[in-house]
Amino acid sequence: MKALSRVLMIIAALSLGLLFLFPMWKIYLEAPQYPEGLEMHIWVNQISGSSESVLQNFNILNHYIGMRPIHAESFAELKIMPYVVIFFMITGVIVGLVGTRKLVLAWVALLMVGGAVGILDFYLWLVRFGTNLDPTAPIKIPGMTYIPPLLGHKELLNFDALSLPSTGSLGILLAIVFAGIAFYVSRKKEVKEKITA
Repeated sequence: MKALSRVLMIIAALSLGLLFLFPMWKIYLEAPQYPEGLEMHIWVNQISGSSESVLQNFNILNHYIGMRPIHAESFAELKIMPYVVIFFMITGVIVGLVGTRKLVLAWVALLMVGGAVGILDFYLWLVRFGTNLDPTAPIKIPGMTYIPPLLGHKELLNFDALSLPSTGSLGILLAIVFAGIAFYVSRKKEVKEKITA
């Protein structure tokens, strides 16, 4: 691979660092009793809110409908994911230094599979929390589940729930785009060399 492709590949790997600087996903709830809304942030290694009391308010609401409280310690994924991201960053830089097109393609494919597994795990997390309700909860509606949307908007009783990728997810997108460009540029050079040979 030429120098430009190598640099692009290293930039792709380092782009994943955004996952440590910004939340990767957010869930926003709005209701008459919370007109300012509640915004929960899901990071690669923690769960927080747009303010200190947000997570506490989420858990108060969860108590009334029988959901388990949300604590970062309850999710093994938040302990594993930082190492997964660091693995992709290190291997991405190595691929950039080695400069093999096949390795670039393999890295991108593995990153996309990892992202798909992460989204599936997040969906199962939402289902688990939204359906395994405490039968002794103060508010019980037969047949009602409280699964927030994986992506987009959904009404849950008197709540409007919105679930969207946040700034940290941009790191994954940039990694795929830059690595894809690195692969394309190196392929273009290889085709040109075959024609002139």
